Parts: sequence; C-alpha cells; structure tokens
Amino acid sequence: MIYRDIIAAIATAQGRGGIGVIRISGPHLAQFAAGLTPRTFEARRALLTTFLDVTGQPLDEGLLLFFAAPHSYTGEDVIELQGHGGPVVMHQLLQRCLELGARLARPGEFTERAYLNGRMDLAQAEGVADLIEASTALAARAALRSLQGDFSELIQQLTNKTIALRTLLEATLDFPEEEVEFLTAGRAQQQLSAVREQLDATLAATRQGSLLRDGIQAVLIGEPNVGKSSLLNRLAGEEVAIVTEVPGTTRDAVREQIDIDGMPVHIIDTAGLRETTDAVERIGINRTWAMIEKADLALLVSDAGGENDGANRAIIDRLPVGLARIRVKNKIDLTQRKPGRETVGNEEQVWVSAKTGAGLELLKQAIWVQAGWHPSGEGVFTARTRHIEALQTAQCHLATAAGLTDRLELYAEELRLAHEALGGITGEYTPDDLLGEIFSKFCIGK
Repeated sequence: MIYRDIIAAIATAQGRGGIGVIRISGPHLAQFAAGLTPRTFEARRALLTTFLDVTGQPLDEGLLLFFAAPHSYTGEDVIELQGHGGPVVMHQLLQRCLELGARLARPGEFTERAYLNGRMDLAQAEGVADLIEASTALAARAALRSLQGDFSELIQQLTNKTIALRTLLEATLDFPEEEVEFLTAGRAQQQLSAVREQLDATLAATRQGSLLRDGIQAVLIGEPNVGKSSLLNRLAGEEVAIVTEVPGTTRDAVREQIDIDGMPVHIIDTAGLRETTDAVERIGINRTWAMIEKADLALLVSDAGGENDGANRAIIDRLPVGLARIRVKNKIDLTQRKPGRETVGNEEQVWVSAKTGAGLELLKQAIWVQAGWHPSGEGVFTARTRHIEALQTAQCHLATAAGLTDRLELYAEELRLAHEALGGITGEYTPDDLLGEIFSKFCIGK
C-alpha cells in the first residue's frame, strides 16, 4: 500500500530525558529532510547534525537516521531524529516537521502502516503493543515471541492444513467423475481430525498467552478483621493496605498487581462483608459485591482459629455461579496449625499465616490451578481475547464439519468459515473497523 502523506510523532515518553526521538514515515523523505539539515546523509548511517528552523536558525543538535523503503519498520522511508529530551526542544522539532508538510501520527499508525505494507501480520503487530505494555519479565519474553512470529507460525500451520483439506474437497465436488474418493478413503476425516487436534493444542497455548498478557482479577473477600489487608500486603511485599485491629478499617477497594511466577495477578482488597449501620461502610460493602461480579477468582479469607461457618456460607451462597474460589484459612500462627493445601468436596482450601508468610507458596500454587496457568511459561506467546474467540469459532466449524460427511457442500462451507476465522487472527480476513479499534490502543509514535 502506498501512502502519499507523511506522518510524524514524538516516539519517546513524555517528560524530560537525556534523549528524545521523533519518528517520521512517508514517501520521499530524503527531500523532506533537506528542510531540517543542509547536510547530505546515507541510509542506515547515523549523521550528527544541527536541526534548523524555517529561518535556518538552530533548533537542536543530534543524530539523524534514515531508513529507505522498503527496508524500514513501516516499509516506507523512515527518519528518526534523536535530539535532547526536553519537552520544549522536542515540540519545537516536531512543529518544524509539521511545517515541512508532515501531519501528526495517530496512535499506532506507524505499526498500522507496517502491517498494511506487509512488514508484519496482525498478530505480530499486536505483539508490539504487548511488548511495550508487558508487566512482567515473562510477559515481555512472550510478547517478543509473538512479535517474532511464533504465534503466527502456529496459525499458519493450521491455515495450511485447512486449505489442503478444502482443496481435496473442492476436487471431489468439481470432478466427481475422476473418482477422487474424498470420503471413501477416509482421507478427509483423518486430515480433519489432525487439524482439530492441532487446533485444540493451539487454543490451550493461546489461553496461557492470554493469561500472561491480561492476568486475572482476584478479589479478597470475607468478614472484617480476618486478615485480608495483611494478606494483600504479604503478597505484594509491601504495606499497600492499612492494617488495624479495628473492624471495618478497609472502606474502599485497594488494588495491587503482583507477579506470581510471571503471571500478573490483580489483587483487590475489599471491605469486610457484614451487616452494618455505618453508611460509609455500607457503600464499601456494596462496592465489594460489584467487584466480585467482575472478578475471575474469589479468595474467601477466614480466621483459622474461630471462623464463622454460617457467615462464610452466606457469602459463598451469594457468589456468582461459576466464579472460581479458594478458601483461605488465615492466622494459623495463632492455632499452631501447619500450612497446608487440600480439597474438601469441590472446594480448595489453603492454610496460611499472613503475619509470618507461612503457606504463601501453597496459596500461589492454588491460584495457578484456578487460573489454569502452568508456571514454567517457556515457549508461551502473548495472546488476546479476540484470538481465543477466533480459535473457538474455528473449532466449532470444524466440529460441525465432522458431522457432515454425507453433505459435502455444507462440509465445504464449514471449512471455509473455519479458514476465515483463522485468517482473522493474522489479518488475512479482518474488517477495517476492527483494525481501527486495535491500533487506536497503541501509544503515539509506535
């Protein structure tokens, strides 16, 4: 795709820094750069120069890097101006680029052009944003795998096998007199079974990648004074929540993100659940139930030495159907009970001490299990909800196809729909409005 306009943006974070970068992309940038510096330059060689304003007066001194199309990030001519990282200097230099005919880039527009120019597919482009936003070291490594094409390669393998199956089917439909024996030889079902098995494995890996990117929302709930805030502080490794012996100290939600072996877990400490006449505390309790509705996991904390089973059962009965939960028996340091983890009925229970940290590793293991996370994380790539939905859609169409061996036209249509769902992941079949939504969430300058 050929663009006629030139885009420019400050590519470094806001604020002061030793170096600031302005990125420019578009056609004929060698001519464009003549308005910034009188010196000649070569592709892929840094030039130390003075950047000039419209009157020829110096704006800043720094490096100019030129990347000629198509060997650049966007596939177009690209220039990077590396100057001093003061906000005033950067904005003056950006204003000079606008005077020379560039326009301000939209969020993610550089990466969008890279995608539209065939420099990367859509899954790789999303890997760029995931790498920038990664909240753990493991998430950063996984995002880099997506950017380098590991996820795209798996999708391409599935797509190629689906295409091969469609080719075999179309040959049977178009040339029945040639006795292709599409079904009688069992080739179709064997190939379909192989595609479905590989898709199932890819979907499982994609769910891991989604967990690594987004993490889970875990809400600490229970009666007042059972140690929810102390447990949050222990998990976070610092005093992020106020802890007192006064029941009802926590009135509003306290949020903290923690890293459990590479998986981001967003822990929310909430107001203690009890009947109260305090208007402010009642607001906090109502907010707690609103948090519970949005959570992926409930950590029901109780006092290991004197818990109120009736109150806890009332809380459990109000939890949303299907919400994963872990019963956390806290304060074992007061009961001399050893830390432990066990399953009682259909409930997972963990015995811990927020005060001493005993049993905390067991609690983390229980959170892994409830989240469906495998702590090794090696080979995992980042993935998004839309990727999971696309794979599930393909999975449904392939399952439907398996039951249509006696109706080949319908069989062919289900394969086509599965192929289209897979293509949506890498951008082979992607509506423009989805592209706009994806790239609008990128940072400006990338």
